[in-house]
Amino acid sequence: MARRRRGKSINGWLAVDKPLEITSSTVVNQVRRLLDAAKAGHGGTLDPLASGVLPIAFGEATKTVAYVMDGSKSYRVTLKFGEARSTDDAEGDVIETSDHRPSADEIKAVLNEFTGEIQQVPPKFSAIKVNGKRAYDLARRDEEVVLKPRPILIKDLRLVDMPDRDHAVFDVISGKGAYMRSLARDIALRLGTVGYIAALRRTSAGPFSEGDSIRLQDLLEMDPEEVLKKMLPVETALDDIPALALTEVEAQRLSSGQSVGLLPVAKRSALENPVVQDEIVCAMLHNRAVALAEISGGEIRPVRVFNL
Repeated sequence: MARRRRGKSINGWLAVDKPLEITSSTVVNQVRRLLDAAKAGHGGTLDPLASGVLPIAFGEATKTVAYVMDGSKSYRVTLKFGEARSTDDAEGDVIETSDHRPSADEIKAVLNEFTGEIQQVPPKFSAIKVNGKRAYDLARRDEEVVLKPRPILIKDLRLVDMPDRDHAVFDVISGKGAYMRSLARDIALRLGTVGYIAALRRTSAGPFSEGDSIRLQDLLEMDPEEVLKKMLPVETALDDIPALALTEVEAQRLSSGQSVGLLPVAKRSALENPVVQDEIVCAMLHNRAVALAEISGGEIRPVRVFNL
């Protein structure tokens, strides 16, 4: 029996501009098939009703996905006042209405309450697990869903437009785990009305921005070789962690799972701030990632080795 084809070994990142009405997983699968890539995954889900930056990791870059998912995200959020929806977005059923419409001054006056570290209750239609089951599965069966508030970080929140009395447009920069649907819902409630997200676009995810992104349709019409030329390196996701410069010998040791001494590497790397115990660093050889490593007891110990 012939061996099953497993795809090509492709390593790196692509930032795709995801269109509306398609899941993030579908986007990943379409691009993976285009490139015949053996392994791919994305750096943070976008709902079907959201568009924007969807970073896709291939091969060894999948080992760095957590650093994108843990990084900052920015969004353009359009909040519609006057209706509450079961899903907190346009897909759900209307469950409450209100005639009250806040002014721009009223909106601006409450935004500080939603900035910084705040407590947020996720939407009932979310992937949060309740007693081992996804909240959205329970909600779709009309079972009671009680989700506890969670701490999230909203780094910046600005009102940028009010095209009419029913809509307000915000620019948001958030940390990990923040739900824009919940943010929109809670702002409306604080203003004495109800509301839901009418439109959502992600404008950045970690180091990836709209300027890096390629429209999905454009990508799917390109020759695969041209797509590969637009691939960003594995290290792109690791911009925010310290990089240490290795010699050939040190790189070989780390690649083999062995530790190397910290002092000579740290001196050579000219870091702005000294690395500290238990810190994760990116060990590099000639601008290529060798391993994610941990500082421990005066040594650099490999945690995830890149097979590049």
